[in-house]
Amino acid sequence: MHFIVGFFLILLGVKTVYAESIMIPQSDVMNKVIFDGKWTYFYEWKRSGLTDLLYNNSTTIELRTAHQDNFIYVFIDNLSDTSIDKGADSATICFDTKNEKSLKADSNDYCFVTTLDGSNSFVLQGSSPLGSNSNFKKIDNPPGFIGISSVSDANDRYTDVPHTSYEFRIPTDFVGRSDTYGFYVGVYDSHSNKIYSWPQSVTVDSLLQIPSPSKWGELVSLDKSLPEFPWPILALVSSLAIITFMTRRSPIFHK
Repeated sequence: MHFIVGFFLILLGVKTVYAESIMIPQSDVMNKVIFDGKWTYFYEWKRSGLTDLLYNNSTTIELRTAHQDNFIYVFIDNLSDTSIDKGADSATICFDTKNEKSLKADSNDYCFVTTLDGSNSFVLQGSSPLGSNSNFKKIDNPPGFIGISSVSDANDRYTDVPHTSYEFRIPTDFVGRSDTYGFYVGVYDSHSNKIYSWPQSVTVDSLLQIPSPSKWGELVSLDKSLPEFPWPILALVSSLAIITFMTRRSPIFHK
């Protein structure tokens, strides 16, 4: 049922829930994503939630989100960044796993960073005492994490003009399963030396700066499918429900 609801939300083109929320539907094809930093084939990211990010200077970024099994998938397609600065252009996505909206980043706040054609992506965790680093510190990458960026090609869904794009796979074993995360996106265009943020009301002036989690928006599982119950638990709950129903309805149990 969760998948059906999520699938129809995708087909209907639902883009955002509220002004500061992004939808993350369940998809059954994210495990087919080829992680090369770009939209590799026509249908690759099609069955995912879409959020159009349009900025005052006409910069356009397409943000796509979905989840499947034990991973959250995020694709950032910066259609306007055609200046291609390898090793400099970058993207950051952050999760407040408890959605606490704290003023300072704490231990359940994480950011995932990747650089255009860079060899290393990395993970930051809150709770650092250094305010100069926005209270984040670098930690070891968790198993299953992927962050990669490249230059688009003719297979891109939106334009055949080469531009920067970013792919992420975030393990839910690391950030936990929730129907609502605090969420932030920052996309850096080295050529213009600008950081394009979501929520768009957030202003960031430096790559060393990550805004306070209190200013982040939310990543929302509309159909509550992200904190999925494991099948054995579902089977047990279903069995107990059937037994309870039968004992209440059958005269055999009321003699």
